Amino acid sequence: MKYRTLGKTNLDISVIGLGTWQFGGEWGVNFTQSDVDSILEAAHNEGINFIDTAECYGDHLSERFIGDYLRRNKREDWIVATKFGHHFHGNFDRTRHWDARDVLNQLDSSLKSLNTDYIDLYQAHSCTDEEFNNDTLWTMLDKQKQAGKIRCLGISLKQNNDSYQTAKAKDVGAGAIQVVYNRLERSPEESIFPLSIEQNLGVLARVPLASGYLSGKYKPGAAFESNDVRSRHDSDQTAKLLKEVEEIAKTEVPEGVSMASWALAWCLKHSAVTSVIPGCKNPEQVALNAKAADLAAAEHPQNVSS
Repeated sequence: MKYRTLGKTNLDISVIGLGTWQFGGEWGVNFTQSDVDSILEAAHNEGINFIDTAECYGDHLSERFIGDYLRRNKREDWIVATKFGHHFHGNFDRTRHWDARDVLNQLDSSLKSLNTDYIDLYQAHSCTDEEFNNDTLWTMLDKQKQAGKIRCLGISLKQNNDSYQTAKAKDVGAGAIQVVYNRLERSPEESIFPLSIEQNLGVLARVPLASGYLSGKYKPGAAFESNDVRSRHDSDQTAKLLKEVEEIAKTEVPEGVSMASWALAWCLKHSAVTSVIPGCKNPEQVALNAKAADLAAAEHPQNVSS
């Protein structure tokens, strides 16, 4: 595995992280603690040390799975990121909560769920600019940093064109941003990445496999079952994306390289990107994702360190 420092934070994280939205049950699979243990153990064996979760991935369910694992293993081996701003009320049903007192309660609930005394990266989760412009909230969070509950603050952007919050990140003490970025979605390159480089913000690329479209498993005409989140996508747009993926596979992916590994390494080649955080359903996918670290290092050795 390779590691990079997350912007101006002191967090050294693996270039391949572990996204855990799927643990909350909205991806079409209900996970058990044993399932999660196997995935986290596989990640640990591959040298992955960065976990990204959120309070609203199944009403702290994802956090509790991770916390139960951390309780039985070495917490210091992991860089744990979670988020705030929502309450979960069922599949794809959330309410927004940004009052400083409410967020403090969310923080304490996340600490309890994760079985930890501190969160390495605490991220504002898809907030609007109005919700972001809340001095009381950021003052409270800074006090929690001083108290040792939070090591670093971050912003998980709602929109890929949200240059306002990126530009203001330093004003609220945030050291990292999270954004959707992949071979099919390159808009962060226009303003988000230049602003991040200017401020030395770490960048976490979420959905790096484009919700699985860049996994190499799906061909034009593929259909998804009703319990799969991709069944909610616009059918015409899905058809267009799968056609584009087919062309990318023919013209850009080297022979003998899996498309998933190539797609993750593709994200990492941008100098602004610190780490990618793909989700996974089993330990085998973890191992496949981890291979992208060597592929990225081979293509861009100056951007990574062992």
